[in-house]
Amino acid sequence: MGFGAAPIGNLYQPLSDAQAYATVTAALTAGMHYIDTAPHYGFGLSESRVGVALARASVAAGQVVISTKVGRLLVPTNTNAPLRHGFADTPALEPVFDYSYDGVMRSFAESLARLRCDKVDILWAHDLGPLTHGADHPARFREFMEGGYRAMSELKASGQVGAIGLGANEWQICEAALRHGDFDGFLLAGRYTLLEQGACDTFLPLCAQRGASVILGGPFNSGILATGVTAPAVASGKQPVYYNYELAPQSIIDRVAQLERIGAEFNVPLAAAALQFPAAHPQICSVLAGLASPEQVQQANHWMNTAIPAEYWQALRQRGLIHLASPVPSAPPVPEK
Repeated sequence: MGFGAAPIGNLYQPLSDAQAYATVTAALTAGMHYIDTAPHYGFGLSESRVGVALARASVAAGQVVISTKVGRLLVPTNTNAPLRHGFADTPALEPVFDYSYDGVMRSFAESLARLRCDKVDILWAHDLGPLTHGADHPARFREFMEGGYRAMSELKASGQVGAIGLGANEWQICEAALRHGDFDGFLLAGRYTLLEQGACDTFLPLCAQRGASVILGGPFNSGILATGVTAPAVASGKQPVYYNYELAPQSIIDRVAQLERIGAEFNVPLAAAALQFPAAHPQICSVLAGLASPEQVQQANHWMNTAIPAEYWQALRQRGLIHLASPVPSAPPVPEK
């Protein structure tokens, strides 16, 4: 399991520096030695906090895998809005899309300064795809393939980057990129979870053919697979539930309710199944959880190590809740009496 550093960039709510540093330290102590961040997360705040936390923890080179992203430049702004693009109490900087060669090189250099390092293990091109760019997507994709991709390839060849790929919310754009270029892997957010496994059909098999690994971000699909829908506050409507960054539609709520009912039959917490399910696929090398406190780190670590009986996964498959091509975690052997 990897540590997603968007929350320590003040995602939706402000965190103190002390809490951010304590959260990173707790993640390292729990064995989460992969940290993913981005300039977009808090407009530099997440990267800066990761850099300070790693320096304070005296982490030696090679002990932790670090990834960050390119595709946006941070430019000065006069706004003082308390919440912008989902981030609270951030520096007076505005993210502006730029997938050009020069834009990627500049973004990368600024990230190194914030992270206090001279190289990173993985560099992702951030948020390409129609979901983000709409009608501008073809032009943005062309800008990236003709400019930013060349910059990333040069950074890899120089040794400043260990691996390159896309960090996206759509498996379709990752598949398109893999058909146009040579990428080591992808950070796919929310598109291979207990709620959706469409990536099984063509994208994950193509990754297997091309030797590309996949890191699965957003295993809780924006929260609904962590909170569930049957708790009193949620069921009554007092606590909203989110799916794919928006209020969950009724069809998703109904599907999650089914998952919870089966979980109750086998005493399996929904969040534990949500974390463990994607990790069973051979192309997925890490599951990335966004965490905002040491307590959340401890809870996620517990869920990831919760024993889940094979019968639970069989029940999900029998009731048509997971793709027939989706591997499921192997249950641990029953100890002899």
